[in-house]
Amino acid sequence: MRTPTPRTTRPGSRRAAAVALLGSAALGTALATSTTASAQTDPGAFAPAAEATITPGTQMYTEGAQCTSNFVFDDAAGNLYVGYAAHCAGTGAATDTDGCLADSLPLGTRVTFNEGGSLLGEGTRLGAGTLAYSSWDTMDRIGTSDANTCAYNDFALVRVDVADVGKVNPSVPFFGGPTGIDTDGTAAGDRVHSYGNSSLRGGLELLSPKTGASLGDDPATDGWTHPLYTVTPGVPGDSGSGFLSADGTAVGTLSTLGLAPLPASNNIGDLAKELAFAQQHSGIDGLDLVLGTEPFDPVL
Repeated sequence: MRTPTPRTTRPGSRRAAAVALLGSAALGTALATSTTASAQTDPGAFAPAAEATITPGTQMYTEGAQCTSNFVFDDAAGNLYVGYAAHCAGTGAATDTDGCLADSLPLGTRVTFNEGGSLLGEGTRLGAGTLAYSSWDTMDRIGTSDANTCAYNDFALVRVDVADVGKVNPSVPFFGGPTGIDTDGTAAGDRVHSYGNSSLRGGLELLSPKTGASLGDDPATDGWTHPLYTVTPGVPGDSGSGFLSADGTAVGTLSTLGLAPLPASNNIGDLAKELAFAQQHSGIDGLDLVLGTEPFDPVL
């Protein structure tokens, strides 16, 4: 198994009472094999995008740790899930980057969807759900040993409570989409777009939309991770947020902040690989990505 390296970091203990600082953390903050989108859920069943409160880019809190949702998923039974990073439910130290070695909160842990979270508090609760899948928990359970999978498979799903399903829309704020799942990785210079929602920004939504460029796939990781730069890098609290390609396909999920050899870069896990792993091992029948109801528009 791969041991943690100094190339990337995550937040300090997720149960800490204070927000983790950039230099010591990945991207959560703490306070007091399918490649096609699912046709399970009728787009008309979702809340209108302008009125929905649970969407990609929503703040999520797990026992005090704040992260950002990436995309919406569904299953054959019609349940809805919101994705974020598995390390958002981790219980270890700031330097834990190997999901096969790190500990996780158990499935069934309660997670809330919030808005307006800041250093002063968790803001307004919008709804809730339960942790239904964690790549970290799963890799530990099945004995995964592939170094790249252990190091970069950082993906979890929260099943939205039935009472809150009517608040969901799968469209990415500001950009629209996703239009599908990217399956061929990224080349150096490829444009990427994301919507982060860190509590460190104090609710300033103007700072949430981000655009940037890929640094190209790292061949040593077998396509599991894509290093990139954005105009403002992902910071603690942005963990888990989704990244769209130039054509609006879902390419990855934000996991870590690079320290060396690419300081202030971000590393995103490959969504196609993360989702395929979840489809194989989660026990969730028919799990797949839900397309956005709003057209993709790369306005930045």
